[in-house]
Amino acid sequence: MCANTILKLLTLCALAHFISAHTLKEQPISTEQKYLIVRGERPEESAGSQEHLEFNNAATLLLTSFKTQTISASNAIEECSQPAHKATFSGIDYVILLGMLVVSLGIGIFYGFFETGGSSSEDFLLGSGMSLLPVTLSLTTSFITAIELLGNPSEMYFQGTQFVLIVIPMVLVIPVAVKIFYPIYFKMELTSCYEYLGIRFGKEIRILGAVLYVIQMCFYTAVAVLAPAIALSKATGLNTKIAVILIYVVCVFYSSMGGIKACVIADSFQAAVLAVSLVLIVGLGSFYSGNPIEVFQTAAEYDRLEFFNFDPDPTTRHTVWSVVIGGFFYWTSLFCTNQASVQKCMSLKSLKLAKIALGFAIIGLIIVFLLNFYTGLMVFTHYAQCDPLIVGRITASDQLLPYYVINTYEGVYTIAGIFVAGIFAASLGTVASALNSLSAVTCEDLLINGMNIKISPEKGATYAKWMSLGFGAVSFGLVFIVEHLGGVLQATLTLNGLIGGVTLGLFVLGIACKQANTKGAFYGGLLSLALVVFVGVVAQLGDVKTPTLPTSVESCNCHMNVTGIIGDLLSESLLVKTEGGFTSWPIFRISYMWFSMIGCLLTVFLGWLISLIIDALQRRSVLKITGKGIDNPAISDDIFQKETSVTFSTVVKPTETTSGEGHINLAIHLDDESQPK
Repeated sequence: MCANTILKLLTLCALAHFISAHTLKEQPISTEQKYLIVRGERPEESAGSQEHLEFNNAATLLLTSFKTQTISASNAIEECSQPAHKATFSGIDYVILLGMLVVSLGIGIFYGFFETGGSSSEDFLLGSGMSLLPVTLSLTTSFITAIELLGNPSEMYFQGTQFVLIVIPMVLVIPVAVKIFYPIYFKMELTSCYEYLGIRFGKEIRILGAVLYVIQMCFYTAVAVLAPAIALSKATGLNTKIAVILIYVVCVFYSSMGGIKACVIADSFQAAVLAVSLVLIVGLGSFYSGNPIEVFQTAAEYDRLEFFNFDPDPTTRHTVWSVVIGGFFYWTSLFCTNQASVQKCMSLKSLKLAKIALGFAIIGLIIVFLLNFYTGLMVFTHYAQCDPLIVGRITASDQLLPYYVINTYEGVYTIAGIFVAGIFAASLGTVASALNSLSAVTCEDLLINGMNIKISPEKGATYAKWMSLGFGAVSFGLVFIVEHLGGVLQATLTLNGLIGGVTLGLFVLGIACKQANTKGAFYGGLLSLALVVFVGVVAQLGDVKTPTLPTSVESCNCHMNVTGIIGDLLSESLLVKTEGGFTSWPIFRISYMWFSMIGCLLTVFLGWLISLIIDALQRRSVLKITGKGIDNPAISDDIFQKETSVTFSTVVKPTETTSGEGHINLAIHLDDESQPK
């Protein structure tokens, strides 16, 4: 039997024994009660079981006893899940939140109607040489989603600190980005990073990369808005639909009207709001929950501190290997092959400025993540002996931080509004950057290159604006589809990592493998995508949940609803779930941290292998045509009567970028020098 089933059985046996000792004394039932032994029986076998009947009677009496019994000591203690203990959101908090949204709208109005220039597609999508500071702040906020702001503290609270090592691969990505990827992009003066795939492999691979990005970002933006909206609504009382509508209206407006300039400037303002909210939370937490020494002492006492788990098992959720190695591939795909980040770096005047912006953005990202991780330990210190999830004050783990801020700091005016404004700012930055990058990819990669539609620079900005609006509407519609799918939220986030890994693999294949050709990249990419998505989706459907670290309710200042807990316990099946079938294979239990690496390496390997096979088949076809003794009417017999041997030329002739095979890798000899556009 699994541990959970054994725990249920022991609990129910103890409850039954408690009834025999206390409750049944006043009931008209024989005093000779046997100790009940409860076992998981099949439903068809348990109907006439005496033990089953006795257990049902005992459990029913226990529930009745708890419902009718009045404990004088508990009259003065409220129930934990009552509204008096729920967090509230005041009027001044709504004013602060709306103020942040109005400022973001004002930025879009300024750049859309009053700023001169921006009439061409290059100005709208690249910004024509923006300043270093706003681009750096915008890059930082692009990688900070509301899901992470709410999920990281929850991770520290329930699983411990092993995930903190995710900041290490962020640093490791810097040399890869500034030495390999961005010099190529700046030398080629790209608007879309997928242009490189077209130059290296041909039109087909460029379209493949663009389509994968469109699918990835449409679903990801929907989840990035919905997940925090649900968490905030449960913890603060904000209506989920109102939160979603506000985010999309503001994002769609300033991203479609002001272009990349509006997105970057708005991101800078939103980064300031986010920074203020994080600093205030940590500062107030030192007063309300404990100083750093107390926080780490409590975390160590309850086994929350873990940094050196070197377990080689790939199915372990978080280890040093999975977080550092798997995280390296994940962050490389975000920093180097994600159009939202590449487009902002390309808006700078030179490669040198892009390197500086990327380096400072990663440093800022590390600082934000570390503050966010520390917040999780601080929240755990505050609730170390009264877990709000167990007692029913919150209903999901990602509601932990909003509940803590609004409930603990309820005496501090405006703090709740500033915190929620910071969460909204993270969502705004993610969605706005995604919408602008989606319009760039659609214009450059799908319409102009894929469908051969000629768009003049004057009309390019208009096309991009309408595409931003269209993608905003599509993403908004997906929110209400994903909302009803429940567990697919986590599957969608996993799918984001899978697609990013395959896209990274296509770029690595083009840069590192000279033998790779168009067909190898195309079929290798599609096959890898099918395999990793299948593994990822089956793993999510298998729903293998990692048990959380123990929490306590020993010192709660409220009365727990024991009746509800017992009722939920009795409603769960006692049958042991037997694992079987292919879903129990280890490959479907692999940690989600490895998905990006698997997608990348599998794409490189299959693309390289298929390219070699195709090249060998083509060489064999050439030998059949030109080789001696082969029956080929197209070749004169006089050729084979000559004594001189036939020589073959190895000169490769460059072909057009839109043809099939034999494209030249223009990135092989690119140097690292920066050249202004």
